Amino acid sequence: MDGLLWLPLTLGPLLFFQRRLQRETQAIFLLLTRRPEVTIILFSLLFFPGVLLHEGSHYLVARLLGVRTGRLSLLPRPMKDGRLQMGYVETAQVGIVRDALIGAAPLVFGGLFVAYAGIWGLNLTAMWAPLVQGDMAALMDVIVAFPNQSDFWVWLYLTLAVSSTMLPSASDRRAWLPLSLVILSVALLAFLLGAGSWMQASLAPFMNNALRAVALVFGISLIVHILLYPPLWGIRHLLSKITGLKVV
Repeated sequence: MDGLLWLPLTLGPLLFFQRRLQRETQAIFLLLTRRPEVTIILFSLLFFPGVLLHEGSHYLVARLLGVRTGRLSLLPRPMKDGRLQMGYVETAQVGIVRDALIGAAPLVFGGLFVAYAGIWGLNLTAMWAPLVQGDMAALMDVIVAFPNQSDFWVWLYLTLAVSSTMLPSASDRRAWLPLSLVILSVALLAFLLGAGSWMQASLAPFMNNALRAVALVFGISLIVHILLYPPLWGIRHLLSKITGLKVV
């Protein structure tokens, strides 16, 4: 089950660089405009394609599952805890299975897009061989050649926008814990009843491949964030020196 290893190894760094990159982006907009409300608008416009896919996938899956939907918003609004809610769609609570599926929709749809964009749009798989071989010179040659690809900047922007907004929010994950407990209980019962060998032969490979696929999506997203973080960090520091202001 190497998927269990790759998943945290890609998700953890992705969460770190995602927060850092979003912070640098907001800081740049704030240094340029000196107005928090304009910064929120510009930040939301930058990530609008990802927000549209995120909330649209919630809405689509809810409708396909026959779940009643309420208001849908793609406009940002500050929350009481200081977070920025980029959008939302109201859905009726109908049970843990359908709630979990609706909550996971952005990760599924966003993951499919990121996988396609990363593999075929950005050709990030070209980095794999130099990384495995530890050939840093060849790796740098690959990275330098990326912008020469057709529509590279379009794919890079869309991948960033989608991968930065595809992770389910706390409200999206509300049904995941109870559903996971039910699945684990059923699996434990099946194991105690003597189905352990069948589960290992049939279910384990499927679960491992699923975890590998998710880790691949997180890995592609991580690469994009790592590539973009240094220039954004540099722009923010340059603007701070020019303006004499520091964003805390």
